[in-house]
Amino acid sequence: MPLSPHLSVYKPQLTSILSILHRASGVLLALGTLLVTAWLLSAMAGEQSYNTLHSLFRLGFTQLVLFGWSWATLYHLCNGIRHLIWDLGIGLEIKTVYWSGTSVVIFSALLNLLLWRFS
Repeated sequence: MPLSPHLSVYKPQLTSILSILHRASGVLLALGTLLVTAWLLSAMAGEQSYNTLHSLFRLGFTQLVLFGWSWATLYHLCNGIRHLIWDLGIGLEIKTVYWSGTSVVIFSALLNLLLWRFS
């Protein structure tokens, strides 16, 4: 008999969802590093190679991937700052944890929209 409840009876909470999202954003950052590496290698390879990759980056699907990657970067950054504040012993009350979690999601989304609007 299992010691913990099965996933079908477990009700996800904001804290657990944000924890999973933090891990997923870390994985996306690692995968996105491949895009940055390709971009740097194309710049080193010359103008033709760079222009080819640049035209690929202008495609709709690639733009969507880059949008998601930039959001993952900003979410991971904001949530990392939240964790650093927790390490200081600040904001550990359940009400504050939920408020800061919601704030991280909203703030990272706003930062990402601003980044894409002005880039």
